[in-house]
Amino acid sequence: MKLQRISLLCTALTVTAAATTPVAGAEGPPLAERLREAVVAQNFRDVIDLTPPKPGTRPARQEEYDAPPAELMSRARTRPGGTPLHQTPNLDVAVIELDAAGRPAAVANVLLSPQHPHGVVVPVQPQALSTDQVRYRWWDDAEWDTNGGVGTRDVLPGRDHAPIDFASPYPASVLKLLVGFGVLRLVDLGRIDLDADYVFEPSPAREACGGPSVKRVRQHFDEMITKSQNESTCALVKLLHDLNAWDQVNRTFADLGMPTLMVTGTIPGNGGGWGGANMSGLDTAKLLLLINGGADVLWTTNEGKPVTANELSPSSRKFFLDTLAAQGHNEMLSTANWCGRDYPVQGIPQQVPSRWIEPDGTVTVGDAVYDRDVRPCNEAAEVTFAHKTGWTATAGSDAGIVKSLPGKDKREYIVVVFGNLGMDYADAARPADPPGVFPVLYTQKYAQLGKAIDAILKTS
Repeated sequence: MKLQRISLLCTALTVTAAATTPVAGAEGPPLAERLREAVVAQNFRDVIDLTPPKPGTRPARQEEYDAPPAELMSRARTRPGGTPLHQTPNLDVAVIELDAAGRPAAVANVLLSPQHPHGVVVPVQPQALSTDQVRYRWWDDAEWDTNGGVGTRDVLPGRDHAPIDFASPYPASVLKLLVGFGVLRLVDLGRIDLDADYVFEPSPAREACGGPSVKRVRQHFDEMITKSQNESTCALVKLLHDLNAWDQVNRTFADLGMPTLMVTGTIPGNGGGWGGANMSGLDTAKLLLLINGGADVLWTTNEGKPVTANELSPSSRKFFLDTLAAQGHNEMLSTANWCGRDYPVQGIPQQVPSRWIEPDGTVTVGDAVYDRDVRPCNEAAEVTFAHKTGWTATAGSDAGIVKSLPGKDKREYIVVVFGNLGMDYADAARPADPPGVFPVLYTQKYAQLGKAIDAILKTS
C-alpha cells in the first residue's frame, strides 16, 4: 500500500499551499499537506532578530563556518535590542518516509519564504524524487534582508519559468555530508585509504582551518561529522583538491539526479572558503536515502539512470551511517543534549550516543560542555537520529535518518530542514545561557517542528 501511496501522493500535489487531496486508503490529508501545516504552525515570525537590518545598510555576508565552541562560549548569545522578524524566514523542509526495506514510501517537500508565508507544497516527480517546479537561487543575506527575500543568482540553469522562486538557505555544516560522500566515493575507487595518514599543510593559513596536522583520514571524517570540526573538514576538502576530484564529485551529484548539491569555490591550498556550497532539502534527503541504503532501485533520474544503494559500497555506507549515528550535537530538530531543561523544548525524542555521556550523565563533545543529565531522556527515547547539524549567524540546518527503537511506535524516515534562522535569532522567552556551558544556538521552534514531524510519521 505504501508503494502505491508515493505515486498517488506525488501526482496529487499542486503548487498551491492547500494541496489537501486525500490519498486512497490513507487516514487524513497527505503527508505533504500535514508537513505544510506543521511548518506554518510554528509561527516563525515570532522569532527575535538580534541583528535587525538598518535602513540604508547592507548586512554582512553570512559566516561560512560553524563558530567553534570556544568562540560561542566567549560571547553572550542573548543580546539586547533585538526586534521581531520583519518578514517570514526562508525554510526548506523535506521528508522521505521509508518502508521496511528502506525504500521511499512517501515524500514531501515544503518551502516557506516571504513570498510563501503560508508554505508551499513542492510538486515531486514520484519516480525521480525530483522537481522542476522550483527556481532555486543562491543565498545572500543582504538580498533576504533588503530585497524581500528574493534571490538574484540561479543555482540551476533553465528554471526561469518555474512557478516557485526560492532562495535556498546556506546549508552551513550540513555541507559536510557532501565532503563525506566525495571522500567515500574515492575510497570505493581505491584512491583514498581511510586508514592512511593525511598530512594537512594549509597554505595560505586560514584561521577556521587551523594549522598543520597529521591524522588518519578516518579520524578527520569522524571529527568532521560527529563534532562538526572545521579543521578536519578543511583537511578533507583539501585532500579532494589534491586528487583533482571536486569536479568529478559535483558531476556525480548531478548524474545521480541531485543537481542542487554542489561544493564550489573552495580554496585548493587550505580547504577553506565554503560559501559556494548549495543544497536543497529534497536532494539532501535523497543523498541520505542513498547512504541509508534500501532494496532495489531507490529512484530513477530524469535521464533514465536507476540509482541504487550501490553508488556507495556496503562498507562505506556502514561507515557513513555509523558516524552519523555518533553525532554529538543533538540540539536543533532534536534537543536531547538539553534534557530536562524548560528551554529549549524537546524535539525529536532521540537517544544520545553513549560516546559523549560522562559518568554524571552530562554530555561533552570536544570543547562543547552541556550541563544536563541526559540519562532520563535516553531511558524515555523513542528513536535514533543519525544526522548532521550546522549553524552560522544566519543559517540553521539539520538533516538525518530517524529510526524507532525496539518496542517504540514504528517509524523510519529521513528529515531535512534548512533555514536562515541561525545564531543571530532567538526566542523572546529564551533564558540566558549558564557560564561555561555550550549555548543554545537556535530558536526552539526548530525543535518544535522536529517534534511535530516525528508525530506525523508515527504509526500505531
